[in-house]
Amino acid sequence: MEDADFLASAFSGADAIYTMVPPANYFDPNVDPMAYCLRIGNNYAGAIKKSGVRRVVHLSSIGAHLEKNSGLILGHRAVELILGKMSGISITFLRPAGFYYNLYSFLPMIKRESRIAAVYGADEMLIWVSPVDIAAVAAEELQTPHAGNKIRYIANDELTGNETARILGEAIGKPDLKWILIPGEQMNNGLVAAGMNPVAAAGLVEMFASQHAGALTEDYYRHRPLVLGKVKLRDFAKEFAATYKQG
Repeated sequence: MEDADFLASAFSGADAIYTMVPPANYFDPNVDPMAYCLRIGNNYAGAIKKSGVRRVVHLSSIGAHLEKNSGLILGHRAVELILGKMSGISITFLRPAGFYYNLYSFLPMIKRESRIAAVYGADEMLIWVSPVDIAAVAAEELQTPHAGNKIRYIANDELTGNETARILGEAIGKPDLKWILIPGEQMNNGLVAAGMNPVAAAGLVEMFASQHAGALTEDYYRHRPLVLGKVKLRDFAKEFAATYKQG
């Protein structure tokens, strides 16, 4: 993805392509999350134009509709804007909700403190998604002719933070597991203390604060999928429990 010529060669002759911007290394002291997204997005745009591909399915994110105050999601919005202004191609922007496997980041805290603490969650509704169902939607879109650009949200389960904690807790033998809210400053300080780049940490906290305020998910509820994915949190909880026990 850092090599636009390689991308153009790889895309050449394709009927359709699937693109995404993987997470940057947020523990790199020199990382600039926005610059990283812009670089990859522009590489994709140049390669698409050079290769002549006309159908693109791009993995974006819930919250990409926001113009400000969404933290790291602004990088996904920037890539949508880069690709969306290209002429002569049809793009589906996939906007998945929060990945189940992001919950793994709470494992150390659960083992150490028997709780989940974050700047979002608790009694507010959280929207979760499985990569399995993202793949199914992406495959469907790649095989579906379409003119112009469209947005498609993907989700598997809608649960409060405490419902999420309870399901995970039951799976790992901690049925009283709770999800509590903490101040943004506390979460930010914890991430930086753990070695995260301060810019990335601030972007992550701002993203979660936007979720807590409801702004991140407002467009999702306006365009909610008619059918949610098959993999539910209880299914993922089995994988979560296996990982918990291994550690």
